[in-house]
Amino acid sequence: MTRYQTLAALLARRIEQGLYRSGERLPSVRVLSAEHGVSISTVQQAYHLLEEKQMITPQPRSGYFVSLHKATPPLPAMTRPAQRPVEITQWDAVLDLLNSRQEEDILQMGSGMPDVTQPTLKPLWKIMARLAQKQDPRLLNYDTLQGLPALREQVARLAIDSGCQLSADDIVITTGCHEALSVSVRAVCQPGDIIAVESPAFHGTLQTLRGFGIRVIEIPTDSATGISLEALELAFEQWPVKAIIVVPNINNPLGFIMPEHRKKALLLLAQRYDAAIIEDDVYGELTWEYPRPRSLKSWDLDGRVLLCSSISKTLAPGLRVGWVAPGRYRDRVIHMKYIATGSTATQTQMAVAEFIRQGHYLPHLRRMRQIYQRNYETLNCWVRHYFPCGICVSRPAGGFLMWIELPEPFDAVRLNRTLSESRLQVAVGSLFSASGKYRNCLRLNFALPMDHRAEQALAVLGAAVEHAMAACAVDALPALSTE
Repeated sequence: MTRYQTLAALLARRIEQGLYRSGERLPSVRVLSAEHGVSISTVQQAYHLLEEKQMITPQPRSGYFVSLHKATPPLPAMTRPAQRPVEITQWDAVLDLLNSRQEEDILQMGSGMPDVTQPTLKPLWKIMARLAQKQDPRLLNYDTLQGLPALREQVARLAIDSGCQLSADDIVITTGCHEALSVSVRAVCQPGDIIAVESPAFHGTLQTLRGFGIRVIEIPTDSATGISLEALELAFEQWPVKAIIVVPNINNPLGFIMPEHRKKALLLLAQRYDAAIIEDDVYGELTWEYPRPRSLKSWDLDGRVLLCSSISKTLAPGLRVGWVAPGRYRDRVIHMKYIATGSTATQTQMAVAEFIRQGHYLPHLRRMRQIYQRNYETLNCWVRHYFPCGICVSRPAGGFLMWIELPEPFDAVRLNRTLSESRLQVAVGSLFSASGKYRNCLRLNFALPMDHRAEQALAVLGAAVEHAMAACAVDALPALSTE
């Protein structure tokens, strides 16, 4: 970050932590200039950036003051799903969400799409163009089932940051993380088996399990520390749980990073009950703090963790390049890949391998982490400003997704119908539950540019939420009056 961005981030943290209180006068430009050893223009730029985010307000001849915002909303409480095997629903709603991507005039406020407009992707375009110009016949041919050796070598190198010691032979390239999860599930489970998942959970994972005829137990999950190990142990004691699917690093949709001691405890629990762990690490590289957190796979000594990831959230989803490190299930995973899709497209594998080899990937990651963190700070301010009181909001540690929980009678499905008139759409919470829970929740994306259009959309969304919450309160009055 530039000096003024660094200073602005520092001041924003102080405001969030309450060191500068709502309505309090901030230090003068000259005082901050002397305190931090930067120029007056740097301080002015930092203040201007905070003003754009509506965190501070200038007052003529008086200086800058912390904006009179509402208090920071609390975190969502521990979820309480039904802890028994259930059949997965919600496919029609997921299909509606996917189909709406084709409507360019709808602003997708809750999608899982990253920002693919940054200049750090230009080398990737050049690499793809050069590969096409060479007219190498290999680009039009099948690759091996396990994937391009050059790409597997680069993936193994990247895995070192997450604490994993992998070789190229430990990795199977897939058509995105979605296929990595799919072949992992099929490698460890049969139709009718039971899998435990966090609740809420990524809707793509849930629909994969639905397609394979697998039942799900949703495990209570804390928005700061992750899946409840106590509830998971109880599920193991009561049901023949075959595997666990978790997103411990930058969880989708809650955004938490599971503490290391809980990751180790989860692995020990799986070992005790001889269950496989399918670890979805697709957002793990987008943590805002460096070094990035360790993966469960990094402590896996007996090969029971199948580590799944891709470049869909860090580079571009349209490349369809992912991977799985399947441990003891390697042969089974390769067989499942063969009967599902066969080999992954050759050209995109070559392009991604070369992009990483030439040293473009890590600078791109650094840029995206900074952009998403700044976007989150902006969106967080807008949510506090435009949304009514009485909500709970996640505090992601990376990535570009925010989870908002509204009072129980609220219906986000009905909200989406209202928003369609304004050509807006959010991801409703019920998509992230096997049994359709969390209709009072929604997921927002802050990979979108935090520009005037985005702010106007948040203002419309906030007004619609406030109106719906007021209607819920009115509907509840007759029931209360009869008691």
